[in-house]
Amino acid sequence: MKYDALIFDIDGTLWDSRELVAKGYNRQLRKEGLDHLCVDAERLKSLFGKVMTEIADALFESLPQPERYPLLQRCMASENSYLKEDPCNIGYPEVKQTLEKLRQTHRLFIVSNSQRGYPQLCIRKLGLEALIEGHLCFGDTGTSKGQTILRLMAEYGLKNPLYIGDTQGDYEATLEAGIDFAWAAYGFGTPEGFACRVDSMPELLTISL
Repeated sequence: MKYDALIFDIDGTLWDSRELVAKGYNRQLRKEGLDHLCVDAERLKSLFGKVMTEIADALFESLPQPERYPLLQRCMASENSYLKEDPCNIGYPEVKQTLEKLRQTHRLFIVSNSQRGYPQLCIRKLGLEALIEGHLCFGDTGTSKGQTILRLMAEYGLKNPLYIGDTQGDYEATLEAGIDFAWAAYGFGTPEGFACRVDSMPELLTISL
């Protein structure tokens, strides 16, 4: 076995939540009388994969900087609430079936740049509770994704995991963590490099892991 674990990104890798996230954000923005800051799925596409402070600066650049991150935190709390209410039929094809097969040979984890609670929502909505051994996110660590990967590796004793993600930021995180990167080419981004490429989730079953 080449890798002792597989670590997955969420957005653009396991599911496409852009439309639902936008609705959750907009519910909070309208509540605060900030309709002019409302977003749509396309606006979020280039931002997924970035840390939360970078997203706040991009979405709310018209606001004073001290106000941006607290506003994004409120939007993300609204997002979590919205996702809890929605059935979230947004998983990519055969995600659960593929992970069930991968779990027979590899330990499975999630690392995301998301707020705290978002990985748990994804796991529950996609029915992955028995498959994902552990997870960490920006909301847990407050650090870069590369450092969050390293922390997860240390906590679970991982020596040589493969990270599966879809953006340049994901690729850069693996460089920081010193591990290989598998590009989920069906997702949102086009990274500058990768160890392997998959054009659908089931293709992970056909490459050397």
